[in-house]
Amino acid sequence: MSHPQFGLDTFGDVTIDATGQRVSDAQAIRDTVDQAVLADGVGLDFFGVGEHHRQEFAISSPEIVLAAAAARTERIHLGTAVTVLSSDDPVRVFERFSTLDAVSRGRAEVILGRGSFIESFPLFGYDLRDYEVLFEEKLDLFAHLLGEKPVTWQGTTRAPLTGADVFPKTENGLTAWVGVGGSPESVVRTAKYGYGLMLAIIGGSAARFRPFVDLFHHSLNEFGHDRRPVGVHSPGHVADTDEQAWEELYPAMEANRNAIGAERGWPPYSRLQFQHDVGPEGAVYAGSPDRVAQKIAATLQTLGADRFDLKFSNGTLSHDRLMRSIELYGTRVVPRVREILAAGEA
Repeated sequence: MSHPQFGLDTFGDVTIDATGQRVSDAQAIRDTVDQAVLADGVGLDFFGVGEHHRQEFAISSPEIVLAAAAARTERIHLGTAVTVLSSDDPVRVFERFSTLDAVSRGRAEVILGRGSFIESFPLFGYDLRDYEVLFEEKLDLFAHLLGEKPVTWQGTTRAPLTGADVFPKTENGLTAWVGVGGSPESVVRTAKYGYGLMLAIIGGSAARFRPFVDLFHHSLNEFGHDRRPVGVHSPGHVADTDEQAWEELYPAMEANRNAIGAERGWPPYSRLQFQHDVGPEGAVYAGSPDRVAQKIAATLQTLGADRFDLKFSNGTLSHDRLMRSIELYGTRVVPRVREILAAGEA
C-alpha cells in the first residue's frame, strides 16, 4: 500500500447532452474513448469499462472499446469492470485479452465477474439455474489458460479440452482479477485460483470489508499462493466544490437508481439516502478534490488496498462534467491522497 494505484471505471452510461437530450449509444462509446485518453493524460494507472447488455449502458463489447483507447493512449492500463465470464467462453475471453495486450504493448487487464445484471444469460442461451456452476467452472478454466501452456480440462458446462493451446501468447503474462461484491465464498474462491481481489463497494462503509481482505490474505496462504493485490471499486464524482459535485451527481444517480430499482423492488432513491452515501459511512466518493481525497485515503488505509478505482460515470451525468471529474481526480485528488498516505506512514 506504500505506492497504491488509482484508476477509473465506467459502464459507458448513456448520458444527456447540453440540451438535456439522450445521446446515441455510438456517441456514448466515442465519449468513453475520449475519457480514457484524458485519464492517460492526467497520469492515472487504470481505465476500466464494464460489460452490459441493456439500454442504460452503451458498452457490450469492452475489448473493442479498449482497443480503440489503446491506439490513442501510451501508459495507462486498460481493462474491464467487469467481464461477465459466466455467459462467455473462457478461451475466447483469453484470446481477446491477449490480443488487447499485444496492441496495447502489455497494458491489458481483465476483471472477471458474474456481473450484477442477468441480461446476458438469456441473450447468450445460458440457464440461470446454472449460475453458480457456470462461474466456478469457467473461473477454473481461465486460471489454467493464464499459464499459457497446453490445457487439459473437463467440466459440465462446456466441451472438454485435451492439450489445447491458445493463441496469441502474451509477452509478459496477463493480469487478472475477480470482482467480488462481498460474500466470503467469493473471496475464498478468488484466492483458490490465485486472482487479484477487486472489491465492489457500492453500499455501506469500507471498514465492513476489512474481514474480507483478511480472509483473502489468509486463504491465499492456505492455498499456497504468493500475495495478490486487493483493489476497491466505488462510485463517485469530483467537482470544484462539494455543493457543485452533489448538485451535479444527485439527479443522475436518482434517475439511474430508480430505473434499475423499479425492476428490483428498491424503494425510491432520496436526498436523505444520498446524504448518507456521500458521508463518511457511505460508499459514494463525491465532492471537492480534498473531500474525495480524504475519503479515498481513509479507505486505502482501512483496507490496506493496493488500488482504488473510482466509478466516475453515473447515469445521465454529462460528458463534459465527466471530463472535468477525470481532470480533477488525476491532477488534484490523487496527489492529495498520496500526500495524506505519506504523512500517515511518516
